[in-house]
Amino acid sequence: MELNKYSKNVTQDPTQPAAQAMLHALGLSVEDLKKPFIGIASTGYEGNPCNMHLNDLAKSIKKGVQDTDMIGLIFHTIGVSDGISMGTSGMRYSLPSRDIIADSMETVVQAMSYDGLIPVVGCDKNMPGALMAMLRLNRPSILVYGGTIASGCYHGKKLDVVSAFEAWGEKVAGTITDEDYQGVILNACPGPGACGGMYTANTMASAIEAMGMALPYNASNPANDDLKITDAESAGQALRLLIEKDLKPKDIVTKKSLENAFKVITVLGGSTNAVLHMLAIAHAADIPWTLKDFQKISDNTPFLADLKPSGQYLMEDLHAVGGVPAVMKFMLENNMLHGDCMTVTGKTIAENLAEVPSLTPGQKVIYPLDQPIKESGHIRILFGNLAQEGAVAKITGKEGLYFQGPARVFEGEYAANDGIQQGKVQAGDVVVIRYEGPQGGPGMPEMLKPTAAIMGAGLGKSVALITDGRFSGGTHGFVVGHVAPEAQCGGNIALVQDGDRITIDAKTNTITVDVSEQELAERRAKWVAPALKISKGSMYKYAKTVSSASKGCTTDQF
Repeated sequence: MELNKYSKNVTQDPTQPAAQAMLHALGLSVEDLKKPFIGIASTGYEGNPCNMHLNDLAKSIKKGVQDTDMIGLIFHTIGVSDGISMGTSGMRYSLPSRDIIADSMETVVQAMSYDGLIPVVGCDKNMPGALMAMLRLNRPSILVYGGTIASGCYHGKKLDVVSAFEAWGEKVAGTITDEDYQGVILNACPGPGACGGMYTANTMASAIEAMGMALPYNASNPANDDLKITDAESAGQALRLLIEKDLKPKDIVTKKSLENAFKVITVLGGSTNAVLHMLAIAHAADIPWTLKDFQKISDNTPFLADLKPSGQYLMEDLHAVGGVPAVMKFMLENNMLHGDCMTVTGKTIAENLAEVPSLTPGQKVIYPLDQPIKESGHIRILFGNLAQEGAVAKITGKEGLYFQGPARVFEGEYAANDGIQQGKVQAGDVVVIRYEGPQGGPGMPEMLKPTAAIMGAGLGKSVALITDGRFSGGTHGFVVGHVAPEAQCGGNIALVQDGDRITIDAKTNTITVDVSEQELAERRAKWVAPALKISKGSMYKYAKTVSSASKGCTTDQF
């Protein structure tokens, strides 16, 4: 078995003397050039707590690679901090960064003829972007997650980044003092690691571990724990086995492993962003997968985890009671997982979980099967005359399963933020935020600022919100996003007017506006698509190439 299947085209070809000379300049010997070359892709950068420690973890991964007689070569790619860019024009770059990350990792590994890839990732879009690249390349690969942040604390209350967003809503509502507002901000994020609840980063880390593309415990080992360094070194060592077996991502990521991933997401109460990312991952893996696949799983999988944003615990608390492997073991024992799926350990899910300790007796994070938080999944796929291609709702059951009310329409997120602050949103309203889709945004920004303001203003249980944009994993309340077709493309959300009755029904999985087809046709005849908000640069290219949210917002299917 050739272990240097790809790198040999550069290192062993006598017609490539310049390439070999340049590799010797790195300090590599003639013998080194016979070894497998492994690309270690770091999304580390100093501007974000989720990513600030990843360059150091990349060095630990390199040590593990070198320990198994392979050559580890670190390279870097971009990242966008969702938490920092949220509520600003910068948030429009967040989702597009996923595809830039995928493209850049694919580019380097292909161009440099690496035999394998280990990405080390932190913030939300890093993980799906890295996995998309791994699947496109289909060379032996393992993903390493940088881990979750520790909780903050102020006046005896556990905090995380969403605490800071919701404190702004409390400030607007006048229910928090300036001193306490600043106290929350100063204490919410105490160090490195991704946002602490079951938000998008921890959701996707858990999903990718459940898919088999990361080592056990990778998702739940905290960022500031020595276990994370061990995690990184172990991944570098484990890649040797994958190279020897020629075990590739498309051997691991199958329809059944995608089902495992979404079942884990459902049990844990994960982010709606997982829908977009799993559609894109399935596309990269050439696996047929649609919105209806999510609904089928959600109908038959309970929501069990009392994790933020809708619950009270953080990822560090899940780690303390056994982590993602203990949850998966519980699910396997209750016939909720496909145990025969292969993983990056070279063993199946069932084999990996055989020696894993069960959830800690008496723990409170995961509810028992006979007392679920919700008997079916919290993520609902809705269709109707407001979303002919579908929409994604995150409904835990705590908000109720049905909402009807008059539309309160805002032409974009900023107008909505101003309207909420000015008291224009009243109990019973359905807030409509449009022209924030993948093309119209552009970039389909997250709506955490308006949803956090609604929660902070005490309207979380009495107001619904729908948008062709998306929601942060930190969002909770009665919310529906990913409405497709989006307003920019002439979807019916563009035709809604103030006062129209909107009905959201999570039992029948429908979202409708009580306006006749004739009236909608008359409104459509008068509607004119607005010009794109940008006319050049990366966001213009994104708006021109991005697919519908119902297809995962990919940029290589039109």
